[in-house]
Amino acid sequence: MKHWKTAVLLPVLLLLLPACGAGAGETAGGGLTPVSICLEWTPNTNHTGLYAALSLGYFQEEGLDVQILQPPEDGASALCAAGRTEFAVTAQDTLAAALSREEPLEITAVAAILQHDTSGILSRAGEGMDRPKGLEGHTYSTYNGLIELAMLRRVVELDGGDFSQVNLVPYAVTDEAGALREGLTDALWVYYGWGGVSAELAGLETDYFYFKDIDPVFDFYTPIIVANDAFLKEHPETARAFLAAASKGYAYAAEHPEEAAQMLMDGDDTGSLSGSAALVTASQKWMAERYQADAERWGYMDPGRWNAFYQWLNDNGLVENPIAENAGFTNSFLPQ
Repeated sequence: MKHWKTAVLLPVLLLLLPACGAGAGETAGGGLTPVSICLEWTPNTNHTGLYAALSLGYFQEEGLDVQILQPPEDGASALCAAGRTEFAVTAQDTLAAALSREEPLEITAVAAILQHDTSGILSRAGEGMDRPKGLEGHTYSTYNGLIELAMLRRVVELDGGDFSQVNLVPYAVTDEAGALREGLTDALWVYYGWGGVSAELAGLETDYFYFKDIDPVFDFYTPIIVANDAFLKEHPETARAFLAAASKGYAYAAEHPEEAAQMLMDGDDTGSLSGSAALVTASQKWMAERYQADAERWGYMDPGRWNAFYQWLNDNGLVENPIAENAGFTNSFLPQ
C-alpha cells in the first residue's frame, strides 16, 4: 500500500497548516476545541477508529472539533514535531530515527493502535518461503531500509539460512498479489491486515510468516499515535479527551466491523478507497480483534516490549545515537 502524495509537499504543508489549534487556546464553533491528527498513509483500516469516533460524535462529546489530515510521505511526525498538528500516526521503528537524532524531535507516543506487529513476509504458497530460510535462492523486493534489511537478515539467520543467498531487488510493486502471481518477485514485506487480506481476495494462495514469531523482539508497536510534546505539557486534559474518544472509536470498530468500515469509506476524502469496499470490509473484520487483543486496554504500550526493540537497534548500531530506556512513549494519557 503506497502513499498517494510525495515528500516534496512537506515544506508547503508546514507553511500552510495552522499551528496546533488547542495550543492556541482557541475554540471552534459551538465552543469545541480544535484538534488535528495527521495520518501516515492514506486512510485505511489502521485508522478506522478515528473515523468511527468522528462519525459517531465521540470527539464532539469530549468537547473536540477534530480534523484528520493527509500528509506527504513520511511527513506526519515532522508536522507534529513542528507544532502544525497535535497528533500524528507513525510506527515505533519509524520513530526511532526521530528519537536518536542529536536533537530529537519533540514528540511522544501516547497510544498503540494495534497491540502486536502484524508485519511479515508474503510469498506464493508451496515454494518453501513459509519460513525465513526458504528465502534463500528467491527474490525479495526491498525498500533498502537499514532496519528492514537488518530484521530480515536476523530472521533468516535465526532460521539457519544464509542471508547472502537472498536475491534483493528494488521494490517496484503497486499490486502485491499481482506481482507475486506474475512472478515479478517471490516475496514481499506486508502488513497482513491489508496486503495479506488483499491477496486472499485476489484468490492467490500464499504463505506468510510474522517477524514476531521468529524473534519476539520484533513484536514492536506499529502503528502508534504520537503527540507534540509542548501540547502534552500545556494541554494534558485535551490530550486525554482525544484519546478517550479515540479509544471508544476503536472499541466500536472492533465490535461493529462492517458498520465501521463504511464510516471509514464515507470519511475518506482522498478517493484512495474508491472501489475497495470488499477489501476495506474484509480487512476491518480481520483487524477487529487485533486493536486491543490481549492488552488490558486499547492503546497500552508495554515498557518491556518497547524497550527491547530499541535496545536491539542500539546493540546493532541501527540508530544515530542510542535510545534511552523508556524514551519516546507514555501511557499516562490513556483512559483508565
